[in-house]
Amino acid sequence: MNKQIVPEHIAIIMDGNGRWAKKRFLPRNMGHRAGANTLLKIVKHAAELGVKYITAYAFSTENWKRSDDEVSGLMKLFSEYLVKERENFIKNGVKLLISGRRERVPQELLDVIDETVNMTKGCENITLNIAFNYGGRAEIVDAINRAMQAGEVEMSEDKFAEYLYNQIPDPELLIRTSGEMRISNFLLWQIAYSEIYVTDVLWPDFNEEDLEKAIEVYQNRDRRFGGVKNEK
Repeated sequence: MNKQIVPEHIAIIMDGNGRWAKKRFLPRNMGHRAGANTLLKIVKHAAELGVKYITAYAFSTENWKRSDDEVSGLMKLFSEYLVKERENFIKNGVKLLISGRRERVPQELLDVIDETVNMTKGCENITLNIAFNYGGRAEIVDAINRAMQAGEVEMSEDKFAEYLYNQIPDPELLIRTSGEMRISNFLLWQIAYSEIYVTDVLWPDFNEEDLEKAIEVYQNRDRRFGGVKNEK
């Protein structure tokens, strides 16, 4: 792996927690807990490699369709995760951002989110942007509504991007675990030119070597952004 051309921003669809638990005859929420532990390891290693942003898809606007037990378990897990890892975030220079709607999220969890974002706002090593209660279409609709409320009458792409949930660079690399070949309503605006890497590895089993392999594949892609590569 060439550490001189590591992507600045990596987006991750953390898929396979439920299947990981099922293979081990465990409740689905045990898979989500294992996945949460994996995320911190991957963020830490990504920072060591020089990655500056990680956007992790944690809970989609469609995930409300899951059972009440699973949804409430995910809400509780996210709150516990943020409280437990605050000091590690600060120690490792991890700045936390959240992308998503606040509607339907319990107020107690919103308070924990706001507290953790505020506590880590001075961290500069890597930014962890967690997509929670997030949908790509919802983000675009919300951006349009904010632009209209601001009185915008004519938009450029750059101007529109200012109304998205967070103003961070678009991801150069999108990783999806568990082998599913779909985007699942994730960062629809931002991944227009992202390289997509899909692995059969279930998210809780995804490790530092898997991350490096994904980056190596990215480094060997021919990124032309709609143009034609110069040939000698």
